[in-house]
This record gives sequence, C-alpha cells and structure tokens, in this order.
Amino acid sequence: MDALSHTDAESVARRRVIIASFAGALLEWYDFFIFGTAAGLVFGPLFFPEESPVLGTIASFAAFGIGFFARPLGGIVFGHYGDLIGRKAMLIWTLLIVGISTFLIGVLPTYGQIGIAAPLLLVLLRLIQGFGLGGEYGGAALMTFESVPDHRRGFFGSLPQMASCAGIMLATGVFALCHRLLTPDQFMNWGWRIPFLLSAAMLVVGMYIRLHIQETDDFKDARKQAMRQKQALLQVPMQERHATGLKTEEAIPLVQIFRSYKREIFLALGTRLVEAVSSNIINAFGIAYLATQLAMNKQIPLTGMLIASALGLISCPFFGWLSDRIGQRRIYMWGSAFCLLYAMPFFLLLNTQNPGLIVLAMVVGYNFGPTMMFAVQPTMYARMFDTRVRYTGLSLAYQISAILGGMTPLIASVLMALGEGSPWYVATYLIVIAALSLFCVRVIRPVNTQLPPKTVPGSTVSEPERSGG
Repeated sequence: MDALSHTDAESVARRRVIIASFAGALLEWYDFFIFGTAAGLVFGPLFFPEESPVLGTIASFAAFGIGFFARPLGGIVFGHYGDLIGRKAMLIWTLLIVGISTFLIGVLPTYGQIGIAAPLLLVLLRLIQGFGLGGEYGGAALMTFESVPDHRRGFFGSLPQMASCAGIMLATGVFALCHRLLTPDQFMNWGWRIPFLLSAAMLVVGMYIRLHIQETDDFKDARKQAMRQKQALLQVPMQERHATGLKTEEAIPLVQIFRSYKREIFLALGTRLVEAVSSNIINAFGIAYLATQLAMNKQIPLTGMLIASALGLISCPFFGWLSDRIGQRRIYMWGSAFCLLYAMPFFLLLNTQNPGLIVLAMVVGYNFGPTMMFAVQPTMYARMFDTRVRYTGLSLAYQISAILGGMTPLIASVLMALGEGSPWYVATYLIVIAALSLFCVRVIRPVNTQLPPKTVPGSTVSEPERSGG
C-alpha cells in the first residue's frame, strides 16, 4: 500500500512539473511571438514612421532581433545559478522578467507621442525580455527531462516544447481576432496593445503554478552527491589535496562547459541553427513578405500560422514519442533535410498568391521543419551534458544560436532588398544553414552523462569527471 501511495505521489508530482513547465513556457513563448508578429505588422509605422515601408519593416525587425543578443547573457546567468541553486527558483525569475517587460510594451507610447524615446524604450524592453527568455528554455526543458523515466524522456521532453506551438497559435490568434473585430484605424491606434496587455493575466496563472512545484530528482541527487564528495575531500589532508590537485570548491559551470564540453557545445550550436532560422523565415518573415512585398491580406498568413501551430500541438508530442523508439538524432536529421529541400518550394507556393496554397506552405513547412526538430531538442541536448552543468550547457547552445535565428527576419529582409524583391537569396540562405546543421547533427556522438569516478585519496567517495561517448 505504501509503495502504491509512493507511486501515486510520484505521478502527481510529475504531472505538476509537466504542467508548470508547459504553462510558464507558454507565457514566455506567447510574449516572444507577439513581439515578432507586431514587428511584421505594426511596429514599423508606429515606432519608425519616418522611414519608407520597407526600411520601417527592416527597423522593426532589427528591434525584434536585438532581443536575441541578450538571450545568451540570460542563459549564462540563469544557467549558472540553475546549476548551483536549482531549476525552480530560476524559472520563477524568468517568468517575472518576461511577463512584466511584455506588459510594459503594451503601454508604451509611440513615436508620434514621445518621439525618439519610443523606439529606444521599445528596444530596452525587448532586451530585458530577451534576457529573461534566455534562462527559460534550459530550465523548462530540464524540469521535465529530469523528472521522468529515461526511456520516456523523448516524449515527455516534447511536451513543454508544445508551448512554442501553443504560443504561436495564441499570439497569432489574438492578433487575428483583433484584426478581424477592429477597423484598421482602431487596430493601429490601440488594438495592437491588447495581445501585450493580456500577458498580465497569464503571468499570474503561470506564477501560481510554478510556485507549487518541487525541484527535480536529478538535481537533488546531484547536489547530495556533490556534498558527499566535498565532505570526503575535507577529510583528506591539505598537503595531499594540493599534491593531487583536488579542490573542495565546485567548478563554475560555464568554466566546466568550455573545459570539458567544447565539442558538444559547438555541435549543439550548429544543429540548432536550422531550427531557429527556418522558424523565423516561415513565421515572422513569411508574414511580412506576404503583407508588404506581395500586398496580400494580413489575415491569410495569420490564419496559416494559426492552423500550423494548432497542428503542431499534435505533431510535436508525436515526434517526441517517435524519438523514444528511433532516436532523437534521426528525427532531427529528417527535419534538417526537409528544410534544405523545402526552402525553394516554400517561396514558390507563397508566390502563387493563392490563399489555400499559402496556408498549405506554412502548415507543411512549420510542422515538418522547425517543429520536428524543436520537439526533440531538449532530450538530445540534455543527454550531451552532465546534470551539474546541464542547465548552462542547454542554455548556451540554444541561446547563442538564437542570435542568428532572431536576426533572420532582418537578414532575410536585407537579402530580399538586394534581390530587388525576389526571395531566392533568402531561400539559398536557408539551404546553406540547413546543410551546416545536417552535418553537425550527423557527427554528434553519444555522450555518457553518468560520470565515471575518479578516486579521492584516503576515501571511498569518488570525484566525478566527464567521459565522452
């Protein structure tokens, strides 16, 4: 009976962790995507009105992309303390930072009201939002990954990733609803603020959920092991400790990453590029391309992304489930290869200006490209790093590569301008990135994250060190 009760308690705790990871990640992805959508639709004329429409779009996408430069710093800071203090505390802070900065964007005066201070404040809030989001991915992924059985980690690891699809669906849906119910003047005057202000309610719900979860078992076990090792080292004479190079203080996670996991970091960075670039080309740039270059009704791409992200709620856990059976690397390779082959057809479909084909292009591209890879990322990356540096490793790999992903709408806009309105330079750019990522994921080798012991003199307790696969 006690064993059964213990199992039930574990199941309840596991569900709470999964729900908390999903709910918090949903808010943060929603906040993130409404900025990208607004950058393509309204930020140009509202915050950069003196520029031409094309230059205004480029300027607003520059504001969108600049937030990505703060994400690696957020990943380092929250990853460091997440590896030393715990995952839960850091996730509460990331939620607060992103939620509050997003709400403030919703009440920000425009260029017509306060002049040059408006775009400057927009950029500042975007930087703060990026800093908070920099610590979200690693923490949310690990809260689930480290709380479930090893043979189900692909599936359960994909569940928080569904928050990305739900975030796009919610952000796009709210914008589409506002666009449909309001007149163009109402939408441009005040309607665009509604999606940002709604984040306040989601912040309250997310905070309540995250405050009622426990720390992960893997992290608690790692901390207990570290304490036992430190106590054992303290029993070794100081002179002998100096002679053997043993230290009682813990290595800084960031230092340990670049000392022992250089290969893993660079390969993770390379594999992540295609997911980041393809996602932003299909979503943020795709919407702007259709609305500005092809002069299509904005409702068409918004509807396309709404359907694509809704189907992503099904495809994401499916790919996670499948990865437990055939491996995360294989799934990721399929996604990378798809992006390479689909880059040209995607823009051919958009250029038909047929609403049905445009929606089809976004649905197929989003689900068999970035969603397929995004579903297995946390499990594939987490298995490349030991528990004690895992938060830092995941955050660095994801957030540094996110810089190029975030700059993709800007880069794509410039490439399109160089091509005199033609999207083929953009498609070629995606092909090159996909080929690089395909190579990187191909050469990833299995890594044993259970560290072999290095014997501490005069003690039966061991000091861990990394071993590669």
